[in-house]
Amino acid sequence: MSALMPTYARLPVTFSHGEGVYLFDTEGRRYLDGISGIAVNGLGHNHPGVTAAIQDQAGKLVHTSNLYGVGPQEELASRLAEISGMERCFFGNSGAEANEAAIKIARLHGHNRGIEKPAIVVLENAFHGRTMATLSATGNRKIQAGFEPLVSGFIRAPRNDLEAIRQIAVNNPDVVAFFAEPIQGEGGVHPLDEDYLRSVRALCEEQGWLMMLDEVQTGNGRTGTWFAYQGMGFTPDVVTTAKGLGNGVPIGACLARGEAAATFGPGHHGSTYGGNPLVCAAALAVVEAITGEEVLANVEQMGALIRDVITSDQAAAPRIKEVRGRGLMLGFQLDRDCPGLVQEALEAGLLINVTAGNTVRLLPPLIISEQEARELAEGVANLIAGL
Repeated sequence: MSALMPTYARLPVTFSHGEGVYLFDTEGRRYLDGISGIAVNGLGHNHPGVTAAIQDQAGKLVHTSNLYGVGPQEELASRLAEISGMERCFFGNSGAEANEAAIKIARLHGHNRGIEKPAIVVLENAFHGRTMATLSATGNRKIQAGFEPLVSGFIRAPRNDLEAIRQIAVNNPDVVAFFAEPIQGEGGVHPLDEDYLRSVRALCEEQGWLMMLDEVQTGNGRTGTWFAYQGMGFTPDVVTTAKGLGNGVPIGACLARGEAAATFGPGHHGSTYGGNPLVCAAALAVVEAITGEEVLANVEQMGALIRDVITSDQAAAPRIKEVRGRGLMLGFQLDRDCPGLVQEALEAGLLINVTAGNTVRLLPPLIISEQEARELAEGVANLIAGL
């Protein structure tokens, strides 16, 4: 019996090493990684710049705590603020921690305005994490079940329903923020409409709410821009990210601007490990690679290629009801549930994911080449055709 708690339904494989978009198991077999550690390894495995940064920093200083200044943390915060249009950053160790920070900012913002029980609008089908507050904000009863009582203070609305948000504004004077993923990843790769998000931004300004976006999965180049909101014509007040920021090193970030950026003071929040020299050095290498190696243009091109190859397959196409997503965050909704597809893909040397029961989710490394993208797409098309 394993000494691990059985919290994961693990696949029967253990990896020993990786190179680029490929992983190798302990038996020496090679797999094309189409899921990137769930959108984490955006630069692939064993990226030379990230590896060198980790090795160099590990030879100098790994951790001192946030009782003192941390040079790489200051540098990373400045780079992320510049990229995002934000002003200040808090570092934790995960996406859930970044989202916890955003929730606390919203609540403290409300209390500072004299609201005794501040509420946050969240969406059905959302996923924000598995800590108690982020689990409560999540719109999935299956993963909430058994962990009641949940944290109060969240009002749920349907996705892309602006009128529902307006009605909440009319009927709930204690609302202080709107919190959503630009593309709902775990919920089946469902993008929010850009017009809807722009209208919500305007409503937030009208109501004095904070607009907060969870870009834990969509950030760090996954959709073809550094953050998904960029290019939509608005900027949120708070944005969270993690996953691809460290390329496998645990780091999360909560970025804020304006009043939200000035909400936290000493003692309001903290993290022992958050933003230590090692993880920030790795993240700085990630930032340098994504912004300096034409990675974002590749995301757009390879995402379009994968989509086209799969949907043009004559045997697979009839089984595909809808294709959703942006860049290299793609969801292929099938006409049936496919519980065995991930195992079949593994046997075929592909790593994929199925979410929401019937949606094949692909999140390959952002550096995937045309040849590798075709290999992935053709393999997935064959799997779908065989259902």
